[in-house]
Amino acid sequence: MRYLDEQAIENIAVGAAFLGTGGGGDPYIGKMMALSAIKEHGPVQLLSTDEIDADDFFIPAAMMGAPSVLVEKFPKGDEFVRVFQKLGRYLGKEVKGTFPMEAGGVNSMIPIVVAAQLGLPLIDCDGMGRAFPELQMVTFHLNGISSTPMAITDEKGNIGIMETIDNQWTERLARVATVEMGASSLVSIYPCTGSELQTASVQNIVTLSEKIGKIIRSNEQDDTDKLADLLTVTNGHHLFSGKIVDVERGTTGGFNRGCVTIDGLGEMADEQVQVFFQNENLIAKKNGQPIALTPDLICLVDLETLNPVTTEGLKYGKRVRVLALPCDPQWRTAKGLETVGPRYFGYDLDYVPVEELAQKEAR
Repeated sequence: MRYLDEQAIENIAVGAAFLGTGGGGDPYIGKMMALSAIKEHGPVQLLSTDEIDADDFFIPAAMMGAPSVLVEKFPKGDEFVRVFQKLGRYLGKEVKGTFPMEAGGVNSMIPIVVAAQLGLPLIDCDGMGRAFPELQMVTFHLNGISSTPMAITDEKGNIGIMETIDNQWTERLARVATVEMGASSLVSIYPCTGSELQTASVQNIVTLSEKIGKIIRSNEQDDTDKLADLLTVTNGHHLFSGKIVDVERGTTGGFNRGCVTIDGLGEMADEQVQVFFQNENLIAKKNGQPIALTPDLICLVDLETLNPVTTEGLKYGKRVRVLALPCDPQWRTAKGLETVGPRYFGYDLDYVPVEELAQKEAR
């Protein structure tokens, strides 16, 4: 057990944005909301899943929709607690804490806001170990846990409870509601017992985010050492360095969809990488051949600072590195790949672990 102060929030916001693989919202927006909550209500208690009671009850709060919408449609501020409390009242159970559904600049911060405002602990876990665009794309789904009852709200005050026959129907119906709410909404979903968090979640994601953020934000190392430390902490691979020469992006069906094209620099000057995304980066191809595939993490960072670059932050001329990290082992199971593998997203590709692709690339 420990407490998250303002310095920890700064690090977590950057680290979670890195793990968000381009999605999860603008880290600056999320950070400012969390810092404001900490300043007003005090530090948030962080507990590991080993420190919670197996019979206690926990629910998350998260943003759903296209992250780019947050640039113009800023949260009012009371949506997070409203949706959280709505689900708690509907379930009729005492809620003992909250946790993030995914890593990302906003969705890692919303539970901190809720925890601070309600005086609840934050649990050091999530349901992805990264970010994914759809509601059934969580390790809770892989472990047979229902996404509903679920609460959904918007900044206007519209709010409702949804119960569905399965997690895919939750995604379909909630996505329609989210589009009508202006392409973004707030949800509280996958209510869990302590024992379910202990067995079905991705562990220690808040702590990992903080470690990553501390490395990226450090002013005590040169860029080469920072990159080496970052790759060591994440078991990551540096795939490419280059300049963005084209961005295709649009918002359809409540998602940011598109492709970014990166021309190589230095030794890679004659090569080109394309990264395809749906809110999050999903596929990276170098000269037309896959070099990283979902569910492994594809992270774009600033060439010099290593600050994460979200899909809405992609722009012509920006110089970036393409990094890739192995996903949580739960995603490499048959059900995991059925849920978030390349073929689910419409790519005619079979999943190959990033470490195998990187080894092949090095030969």
